[in-house]
Amino acid sequence: MRENTGQRGRVMTDNEKDRPMPPLIAFAGALGGLAVVRWAYRTARRINAELEEARLARVAETMQTQKIPTLRRDPRTGAYRPE
Repeated sequence: MRENTGQRGRVMTDNEKDRPMPPLIAFAGALGGLAVVRWAYRTARRINAELEEARLARVAETMQTQKIPTLRRDPRTGAYRPE
């Protein structure tokens, strides 16, 4: 049996080197990856909803400023009055 030096000076046999990853570790890694993807997706949707709400509020605010009447000076009294 031939021996190879692995990481940190540990001696690994050929049998250990060819052994596949245990299924439980692979399954846990896949579940962790799915959880990260789900979190990122929900965060992106939440942020986009907040941005859309802010954009709509700005559009509504612009519409309200257009409804404000312009003030004109009354030549007789000198007071400013809405048109």
